Amino acid sequence: MRIYPLVFKHVFTKMDPEQAHHFAFNAIKIAQRAGLTKAARKFFAPAPKLKRTVMGIDFPSPFGLAAGFDKGATGIVALSDIGFGHVEIGTLTGQAQPGNPQPRLFRLVEDRAVINRMGFNNEGAERVAARVASARQHLKGDYQQTRPVIGVNIGKTKAVELDDAVADYLASTRQLAIHADYLVVNVSSPNTPGLRLLQSVESLRPLLSEVGELADKVSGRHIPLLVKIAPDLSDEDVSDVAQLAIELKLDGIIATNTTITRDGLKSDAAKVEEIGAGGLSGAPLKERSLAVLRQLRSLVPADMALIAVGGVESAQDVKDRLDAGADLVQGYTAFLYEGPFWARSINKDLERML
Repeated sequence: MRIYPLVFKHVFTKMDPEQAHHFAFNAIKIAQRAGLTKAARKFFAPAPKLKRTVMGIDFPSPFGLAAGFDKGATGIVALSDIGFGHVEIGTLTGQAQPGNPQPRLFRLVEDRAVINRMGFNNEGAERVAARVASARQHLKGDYQQTRPVIGVNIGKTKAVELDDAVADYLASTRQLAIHADYLVVNVSSPNTPGLRLLQSVESLRPLLSEVGELADKVSGRHIPLLVKIAPDLSDEDVSDVAQLAIELKLDGIIATNTTITRDGLKSDAAKVEEIGAGGLSGAPLKERSLAVLRQLRSLVPADMALIAVGGVESAQDVKDRLDAGADLVQGYTAFLYEGPFWARSINKDLERML
């Protein structure tokens, strides 16, 4: 199980990071199509004691995969088979778009971090919706007890003006909500121009209200709705978002997305400057994301779900966030460094800790 770090060091670090991501993800999906992940499902499965109910949904484990890894919903079943209690797909937009020019994904190995400026590259909500529906049915048929959960993360199409953002989010909602276990409105990526302006309470109020109303209408049931915020918000802005979430009776908040800051990095400053713009994720985000989580927990009701993400590498990190008031925890960047046994390792260690 410690073979992967050697493969990463001697193989993947010599490849373009985006190419390496596709290579590794394709290998997991090929294993699933060959029936290997299903055969090994008991080996990877979280212990029954890790099960928890959040937002009225049964999760087999509090630990899941954050949005960004599986943008197109092509590997939900495979990722579920290797131990993630939930898989959040996307970010998806109302229209298909290629994202930003390559290269757009960069490793900072010394910091166990990544800088990305992917730009919501995806095939569009309508095309991806069928895959989400298929994966949902597959999981329902495969798991007799608590099945892994599917979250759907939606964002703004780059070509759409901010004044038309609500209609763009509604287009995605119309296609995807019915297939989602929960829905996330992403207004916090730094890689779509102007997107973070939607985090202001004045912009968020109509956006979240209309998305939530439409999601329930097209689904014929309540779809838990969350908003994902940036770690770069001031404490005052975090407080404002918390109050709005209470006012709108949102089901939860995801804290946090990537950061535009570059403070305290071990990597060579010239290298970081050469990489340029993008969102930083990974270990350097740990302290700020935890601080935002603690602030939110002190402000919102106990029954409002908080999903913690940012700098999560180990079971201890997961437990720290659960102890700080998170209901669920997500990881992503450490998956790139640790490989396909990462979720299993966290679940096994978490089982012992709890």
